[in-house]
Amino acid sequence: MGTRALFHHREEEQKEERKQSLEMCSRTRKKRFKTSSREYNLRREADILELEQRGQKRVCFGNDMEKMEEEVMRICRQLRVRAERSKCLPAQALEHACLEKELLELLSGRAPIIWIPLRAHAVWERMDVTLACTTLGSPVPQATWYKNGIPIDLRRAPAGKYKMRNRFGMLTLHISRCSMEDSAEYSVEVKNQYGEAYSFATVLVRSKYKYSFEFKLSNTAQSYFAFPLKPLFAREKEPFTLSCYFSSDLLDHQRGITWFRDGELLQDSEGQELRLQGCEASLTVPCAHKEDEGFYTIRVPSLQGDKEQSTYVFVRDAAAATAGAPGSPLNVKCHDVNKDCLILSWVPPSDDGGSPILGYLIERCEAGSEQWLQCSAQPVRSCRCPVLGLAEGQTYQFRVRAVNKAGTSHPSKATDPVTTHDPSRDKRVTVIPYDQGRTIEISKDDLEDIKIPLPPTNVHASEVREDYVALAWDEPDPRGREPLNYYVEKSLVGSNSWQMVNLDLPANSPRFALFGLAKGKSFRFRVRSVNKFGISEPSVPSPPVTAGTKLAPLPPPSQVLAFRDTKTSVVVQWDKPKDGLEPLGYYIYCRETGTEEWQTVNNKPVTCQFTVPGLQPGKEYVFCVKSVSEAGLSESSPETDPIVVRPAIACPSVPHGFVLLHCGKTEMTIGWKAPKHKGGTKILGYFLDQHDNSEPDWHEINTQPIPRRVCTVSSLQQGHLYQFRGRAMNKAGVGEVSEPSDLFRCEEWTMPEPGPPHDVRCSEVRDSSLRLLWEAPLYQGAGPVTGYFLELCEEGSEDWKQINKQPTGSTHMKVAELDPDKCYIFRVRALNKAGVGPPSLPSDPVVPKTKPGTNEIELGVDEEGFIYMAFEAPEKNEDSEFIWSKDYEGPPAPERVQMEEKGNRSKLILKEPSEKDLGVYSVEVTDVDDDISASCTLTKEDLDKLLKRSHEIRNPLIKLISGWNIDVLERGEVRLWLQVEELSPNAELHLIFNDKELTSTPTHKINFVKEKGLVELIIQDFCADDKGVYTAQLKDGKAKNQFPLVLMDEGNWKFGIRFTLPCSNLTWKVLESCEVLLSCKVTEAANLRKDTKFQWFFNHKARAGGVFDPQTGMGTLQIPKVTKADEGLYKAVVSDNRGEDSTQLELTKGALSATPLKIQPTEEGIKIYTEVKYYTDYMKTTWYHKDKQLESRDRTRAGSTMNQIWLHILEPREADKGKYTLELFDGNSSHRLSTDLAGQGELRHSSADFQEPLKAGSTIHSCCVSQTLCLTCCVSGDPYPEISWFKNDKVIVFKDRYKMDVKGSMVTITIEKVCNEDTGKYSIYVKNKYGSETGQVTISVYKHGDIPVEFNSFRCLLVSLP
Repeated sequence: MGTRALFHHREEEQKEERKQSLEMCSRTRKKRFKTSSREYNLRREADILELEQRGQKRVCFGNDMEKMEEEVMRICRQLRVRAERSKCLPAQALEHACLEKELLELLSGRAPIIWIPLRAHAVWERMDVTLACTTLGSPVPQATWYKNGIPIDLRRAPAGKYKMRNRFGMLTLHISRCSMEDSAEYSVEVKNQYGEAYSFATVLVRSKYKYSFEFKLSNTAQSYFAFPLKPLFAREKEPFTLSCYFSSDLLDHQRGITWFRDGELLQDSEGQELRLQGCEASLTVPCAHKEDEGFYTIRVPSLQGDKEQSTYVFVRDAAAATAGAPGSPLNVKCHDVNKDCLILSWVPPSDDGGSPILGYLIERCEAGSEQWLQCSAQPVRSCRCPVLGLAEGQTYQFRVRAVNKAGTSHPSKATDPVTTHDPSRDKRVTVIPYDQGRTIEISKDDLEDIKIPLPPTNVHASEVREDYVALAWDEPDPRGREPLNYYVEKSLVGSNSWQMVNLDLPANSPRFALFGLAKGKSFRFRVRSVNKFGISEPSVPSPPVTAGTKLAPLPPPSQVLAFRDTKTSVVVQWDKPKDGLEPLGYYIYCRETGTEEWQTVNNKPVTCQFTVPGLQPGKEYVFCVKSVSEAGLSESSPETDPIVVRPAIACPSVPHGFVLLHCGKTEMTIGWKAPKHKGGTKILGYFLDQHDNSEPDWHEINTQPIPRRVCTVSSLQQGHLYQFRGRAMNKAGVGEVSEPSDLFRCEEWTMPEPGPPHDVRCSEVRDSSLRLLWEAPLYQGAGPVTGYFLELCEEGSEDWKQINKQPTGSTHMKVAELDPDKCYIFRVRALNKAGVGPPSLPSDPVVPKTKPGTNEIELGVDEEGFIYMAFEAPEKNEDSEFIWSKDYEGPPAPERVQMEEKGNRSKLILKEPSEKDLGVYSVEVTDVDDDISASCTLTKEDLDKLLKRSHEIRNPLIKLISGWNIDVLERGEVRLWLQVEELSPNAELHLIFNDKELTSTPTHKINFVKEKGLVELIIQDFCADDKGVYTAQLKDGKAKNQFPLVLMDEGNWKFGIRFTLPCSNLTWKVLESCEVLLSCKVTEAANLRKDTKFQWFFNHKARAGGVFDPQTGMGTLQIPKVTKADEGLYKAVVSDNRGEDSTQLELTKGALSATPLKIQPTEEGIKIYTEVKYYTDYMKTTWYHKDKQLESRDRTRAGSTMNQIWLHILEPREADKGKYTLELFDGNSSHRLSTDLAGQGELRHSSADFQEPLKAGSTIHSCCVSQTLCLTCCVSGDPYPEISWFKNDKVIVFKDRYKMDVKGSMVTITIEKVCNEDTGKYSIYVKNKYGSETGQVTISVYKHGDIPVEFNSFRCLLVSLP
């Protein structure tokens, strides 16, 4: 019993010890320690007392009990000792835990490392960029960012420029709206107590100047696309390529580019080729059709989502094979395909060729064949038609042509191949798969034991049109295994007789179409089934069917409105027609105001809103719309109001380029640049905000808009740093706020040098040149500004180069000799007596290249004779103004000019042109995004030409058709006549003879036929008193002219005779017998008398052997054998008592044998020539261009060599094209050689045919000193040429008043005491062995005070007599 009690007691103690051990262990792990010994002792005493009480309850006997008690006491003492020791355990545990923690921290601490380093970036200007890297280190390292080795201080950087973050070891630096100054080397330093680490990366900011003048990048395209897609205009049957360019090569995950047309995914196929190469993605269509028209979208995948760009591709009609033929149909589709028939539909074309479309022709082609067969004999009227008679299982393609009265259109695009089949077969056949891919087909028809078929059911009309009725029915069920055919019967409603319709062509499918039903009558139809066993009973008749009436086109759309969109596009929208079916789409048409021809906008129907691109900026257009349906096109909708193509008004972009222009103690003067995009209207003003760097908030400066781009801000604190920002405002509203400016310190400027100029801008940008303009500095410094220095540098470079060595005193300067393939920026420095001031803010980047569509100032004379300068702007908005300036100093004086403006054209008219108006005129268009400016210089030479042209317009000349002619009439009268252009009934004639006006008398009869422009004077009994100068003075409104005629006893002119038998020119020819025959003819043989004599003379001596026929008036002289003795002057004279007339010919050994005219290009121009076997000076040559006689001028030179006659055209022009004729008179007859200079060939350089051609000056100088006239010509040639002077084609004999002087190459003829007899045509003929040339001038002598007459057809020298 005692042993049991003792064992129980020990067991209790062990449990208590384990419990104590567990509690201590748990408290140590949880780091919770109890240090109260009093509470612990109380608990222990209570436990011991409890054990003692338990021991007292037990009964023990003898020594065992004693031993047990001793043991208990011993154990109690041990427990007390243990309890005392346990008081120190919590403190020891805490100390141990702290040591363990310190050990772990010592073991984990390490220097920082860059786990993922920074990487380089290349971005476009004004884009954001983020630099990122990953770091590891313990403790967490601190990061510092550097730019080019200088720490980045967020307090000094522009607000919002940099953003730095450190999240779980990911370090990022975000740079917003990068500029060229942000191109630098960026680095990050990470550091803790164990070490430090670095990472470097370069950021390159690229400028977009190469595309800035041609394209405006959208926010969507800036990150991925170099520039947006533009509308593409293609031609039917021709290829086109749509290309998209990216700013850089695409990454691997971006190369999955997809193209869409009208939302439909496009695949690479024969009809369209998709390519991606480098930075270009392209879509090529080898043969365009109207179906290829539509909205094309390119989609590029990216980490932030897909990026897209869209544009519209237009496909114009191909040129019609027949004039007036319509365009081709489109969207040909197949519907309800059966075993032997289908239904075809299409869309009518937008262009009917000017006459209504009469119908459509359907053509089909079997697969593998190129032969197209016409399906219908007659054109189909509507745009939907069944096609019958097809073979089951055969593959077909279809196309359609439109027909009008002018002809047939091109065929439409062929449909995709379609195969005829039984559409109900899948319902009747069960497919059972087995044995790894094999199948068993079980047809329901094979299980049906049907001999004679059952009749069809549900016979009805599926479509009713004007041309046809389409029937449909259900096949009999059960059908049977034998193939079925169908016969259709019809019956007129009210009649019991049935007529089989398709006896010759049974239907193989449950579809059939009937054509040509009587209109207005109702029919019922029934169908019979047929197989090889027999024919079924007829089906139940269909409901009555009446042939359809003609489909009426839909009404036109309503509420057609046009809105401004961009500078080349307009948005057109409209409402659907209220009545009728849903249209297939709409066609849009436009025309320019003032024209009658409508242009088709789209060839593929569109919905109720469309953007019309490709319009001319500034032009005015009207639009109309037509509905499209199966019946064709509707009437045109009402025209829209005229709309001018201009960009839609929008809020302006942000101002930029804030600069400090002047600073006082408590005020600053700030300037800035205008927004790059003005929103299509005038900038009304600006709102500015200021920010003190020591304060967190921004404060507005003005509540009313500031119209100028200079503002003085007052009430500032001296020494503080300030930032500024602004917004621009126009009619559309207030734009976005700009980026903050740099920090400007408010400190008074006391420097002696001038401040910076401002508003530096470029205008008149042309190839390799531009004009730079700027405003003078607001701060003058120690003295006034005396000049300016200009500097330039290439964009992206810091190498500034000074342009002008000497300072320029004006605020403008032309900069030339620039590279058109580079981008430049400019700045200006002001100069005063103290030195050169700080530079201005650089100008915007500019490429010195002429933009497409750039216009220049037109200098000319208008219809009323006013001299003007005009400029037409390629684009302009409603608020734009033309600012004209003279010498860049301000507008011209209003008393000297008058300004007119109409549309996009401005005109500056000189009121009283004089030398005061000479100078540089410039014009600039305001309130447009791109620079539109031009200039021109009006010189003295230009003004003289314009004044001359003005005088010609205000004092026009009556055009001369035929100069004075002299005829001798039958009765001996002398007829003087000339002809001018047709005159009005109010024309006036004054005929002056020797300073006296003639009136019509019986002896001097004057006829004036105004409608023919004929002036004639008939003089009876012409005598010496009638000799002198006749002048016809004509006036018709403002036009006038006068034409002199000098009648003198000179040469062979004899006007005193009363002879009416003129002879024709004496000619010669060589007979087959090698004899020479001379001949001439009296032109009026009917007036010959018996006493009329005909006599031949040789070298002024009578020669016998001549023959004269009085009946024909023909006289001949035959020379049997021509020898050198026969060379000489031959003369034929006809005479009677009324007088005589003669003709003569100088016969030489020369003979004509000329080749056809040839054309040869030369270094100077074009040479037209013929080769002759032998040529002498006596052969007369005349050149004609378009039947108008040519003379040697500045650009045309005529001449000859021994074996060649030529005409040289220098610097050929478009007007030089045409027919050229060479007339050769060889003494016998006139020969003509012609050729056509049409300009088909390409001129190539070649050398001249002769070694040293004769050179003659093309300008004859004149002077008049003391009534003496000098004509001078510059002549050269090797050997020195022979010189001959002619007056009226007669050699001048130099004696008395005529003298010739030759000094080197200068040849001068002097005429002393000039008189009326000296009037005439003078020419100089120079010749050496290599060639000859002629120069000529016409001299008209007038008395002092007469108005000289200008001759347009030849060079004229006017000499005034006192």
